[in-house]
This record gives sequence, C-alpha cells and structure tokens, in this order.
Amino acid sequence: MLEAPSDLPDDVAVLQAMIALRDAEIDLGKQKLTLFETGIRERDYQIEKLKHELAGLRRHRFGSKSEALDQLELTLEEVEIAKAVDTPSAYDINDAAEEAPKQKPRRKPLPDHLHRNNQVLSPGDECSDCGGSLKTLGEDVTEELEYVPGRFVVNRIIRPRMACICCDAICQSPMPSRPIEKGRPGPGLLAHVLVNKYADHLPLYRQSQIFEREGIDLDRSTLADWVGKSAALLEPLADAIQRHVQSGQAIFADDTPVNMLSPGAGKTKTARLWAYVRDERPWVGEAPPAAFYRFSRDRKAEQPSEHLKDYTGWMHADGYSGFNDLYRSARVREMACMAHARRKFVDVFKSQGLAVAEETIKRIAALYGIEKEVRGMSPEDRVTIRQEKAKPLFDELEAWLGTQLPKISGKSELAKAIRYTLTRMKKMRSYLDHGILELDNNSAERSMRCVALGRKNYLFMGSENGGKSAAIIYTLIETAKLNGVDPQAWLTDTLARIADHKITRIDQLLPWRYVASAA
Repeated sequence: MLEAPSDLPDDVAVLQAMIALRDAEIDLGKQKLTLFETGIRERDYQIEKLKHELAGLRRHRFGSKSEALDQLELTLEEVEIAKAVDTPSAYDINDAAEEAPKQKPRRKPLPDHLHRNNQVLSPGDECSDCGGSLKTLGEDVTEELEYVPGRFVVNRIIRPRMACICCDAICQSPMPSRPIEKGRPGPGLLAHVLVNKYADHLPLYRQSQIFEREGIDLDRSTLADWVGKSAALLEPLADAIQRHVQSGQAIFADDTPVNMLSPGAGKTKTARLWAYVRDERPWVGEAPPAAFYRFSRDRKAEQPSEHLKDYTGWMHADGYSGFNDLYRSARVREMACMAHARRKFVDVFKSQGLAVAEETIKRIAALYGIEKEVRGMSPEDRVTIRQEKAKPLFDELEAWLGTQLPKISGKSELAKAIRYTLTRMKKMRSYLDHGILELDNNSAERSMRCVALGRKNYLFMGSENGGKSAAIIYTLIETAKLNGVDPQAWLTDTLARIADHKITRIDQLLPWRYVASAA
C-alpha cells in the first residue's frame, strides 16, 4: 500500500510503480470478494435445493417397511401369478386321482358346514337314440366353491347317468362351461379374489388367512393360479377396451414405475405400468369412459409408440421425451398439462414460502375456476367461454412469468419451475381453441392411484407375465369404476359367460353394456 505523503519518493517512475502495485492489490481484493460472494450464493443455492428436496421427501415418504415374512409371501405370490398364465389350471378334486400326485397337491374336501345349492342336469326321460325310457344308473357330483357377497356357498352340479331300458345306451348331460376348466372356483369367488387384490389392494396370502377363518382351506398358491388363469381368460375383453379408448378424439396418458423381480438375481429392477384413458364426460361426449393399462420392462420410447400405433388424435401428457416419436409422426398431437406446472410452484411455496410462487398458484387457480364453469358444456360453448375469459388470464400469466424470471437466480428451484411452465404453456394453448381438450392430464393421473396403492402392498411384479396379468385386471376394474359399475358384480357376470361367448361379440360384455342390460 502507499505510504504517508511525507514519505513518498520524488521519482515519478517509482510513484507510478507504487500506484500500479496498489491497483493490482485492489483488483486482487475485488476478485477474492467476488469469489467469496459466489461461494455464498452457491452455498445458499445448495441450502435452498436441499430444503426443497427435504420438504418433498417429508411429504412423500413411505411408511415403515413390511416385515421379512410378509415380503417373502408377496414374492411367492407374484411369481406364482406369473407362472399361472402359462401352466394348466388346477384340477377339480374329483379328477385329482387321474393325475400324477407330483403335479398338484391333493385338495381337502369342501367344509360340510357350507350351504349346498343343488343343480341337477338331467338328460331327460327318453333315449336320444331310440326314444325308449331311461333308468338311473348313478350320478356324478361336482362341487364348486362360490362366493355370494357376505358368505360362501357350494354349488353341487349333479349329472345323473341314465341308461335306456330298450337299447342300453348311456345318456348324461355334459358339464357346463366354467371359468377355469376342471377348476373348483365359481365366477363369484374369482371376481371376489380379483377385486380384493387389484381394487382393495389385499395380497393373496392375506386373503388366504381371511378364508381360513371362515373354515375354507385355500392356499396362496391356489389363489395365484386362479388370478393368472382369470387374467388370461379376460384378456380379449381388455383388448376390446383398448380399441374403444383408441377410437376417441382425445386421450390422457401417464406411466408409473413398478418393481419387477429379476430372474436369478434375487433383486428387482424398475419396470413401468402405462395408463391410457378416454373420458369425454366434461364435454358431454356420448362415448363411455374407459382406461386401458399396459406393462413394459422399461420406459423406452418404443413402448408408448407400440401401445398407440393405431391411435390418431390428441394426447394429454406430461413432458416425457419418450412421447416425442408419437408427436413427430403427426398422428398424435400434444396437449401439455397445467397440473404438472402448478405442482412445481406448490412444492416451492411449501418449502420456501416465496411470494412469486404463491401468486402463480393463484393465477393458475383462476384458470381452473373457468374450467369448473365450462365442465359439462358442449365443445362449442367451452371454446366460446374460454376465449372470452380464460385466454386473457392465460396470456397475462405467461407474460408475468416472463417478467419474473430475470429477477431471480437462474439456478433456483423457482426459476426452474418458471422455465418449465413457460415451455409447457406453448403446448397448452390448444385447449383454448378445442372444446374436447382439458387443461391438465388429471384423468390419467387419477387412473394411477390404484397402482400406487397396490404397489405398497404387493411390492413388485413376479415377472413380465405377472405384470401383464395386473395390467389386464386393472383395465377391467378401473373401467368398471369409471362407468359407475360394481366391479365384483360385473366380473361375476362376465366370468360366468365369457367361456361360451363368441370372440366376435366380445363388446357385448363391456361394463357399460352390463349397466344397460341390468336396467
């Protein structure tokens, strides 16, 4: 530093050198200060980021882990369901003696305390060959365990063996078709097991324990076999629902991770369940609502491209880049989701309480207020009101966010939320001009709740076949719920009929047709 004036040299060159040295020291100090301030900002940014992440983890943390025994039960359950898709169905106890004992364990007789319903299938009184009278030689009795809501019953299918007194011909009525060939469960019991597992999220080993308290011996492996066989039987119906969804003008799409057991490794890897929903109720469309699910081993772009290869129209979705191939095909047009954008500001506000985030949430709420007003109107009326009331608010929100972005740190969570929203708003504008579109993708997100709840109970899929079975049953149950149909009642009716139903008329078994036939 420069000394006192009395000590300064008279040589100009020396003075200039001293001034240059002072300036260099000042510049170095400024650089250190700048680095210090940058370090402070980086520290504050990291603190803000960690607080944001901590707040999210606190809101979304799972409950305590299941005990090891429960996890083992669930592991066996999912593996056995997957195996049941490709293996023969369980045989009825009356036919067990015909098979090698190593293939299936011997079943215990159905409890005597259960009420029996007798169904006699008689071949008639006359011989079909010569017209002579028939006499009874004996009878075959098949017992079927059935579930009527609230109680178990046993249906006894009695088939007398008759002989003609004239020509000695033997006559007997054939066995009626059943959901599982040579199996013991009735359609009501199968529907009960499926709804318990995939709608009420009750694992099969727990169902087995509940049945045991009723005096019914149904092992978990038996229930798993029933689930796999039922899914295979109902697959054509799930395919019909998929065709119905893809015939709509606009659909909703979403996916969620599920764990799948990795063969041989004893570990799990992340697979995906995809949901595609058609719901025209907000604009008074005539088509019934429906949802179909697909399972895949990964989240690669070819998965949704394969699922929607026959679809043409609008698709509400999040910003997942894997959908871009569909958009580039020009068959599928993108409609972005405001709910995803809003959620980011909610997270920021909850973790940091920033005024900009709060104001953004209020502005988005105003847009949703208009959506509440137009719900249930025709597409034309929805467009008219949106252009008059929603478009000015939408434009103001977009402009306001643009002015806020330069005022805040570019690395902050708030800045990330604003940039995301501004990018997605360009792909949201279509809803202002098309009455068949919605402001968000909530229809698809709601369809994932069943998977999220079930995921906590069954932990993972046993294999790709197990995931496929789950997707089939989710398709049926969630579509029934969307149409206000009791899944158990509909599945009971459907399982009783589908074995004899022509595949070309499978649409007659769809849940909204069940409502119409019941009425």
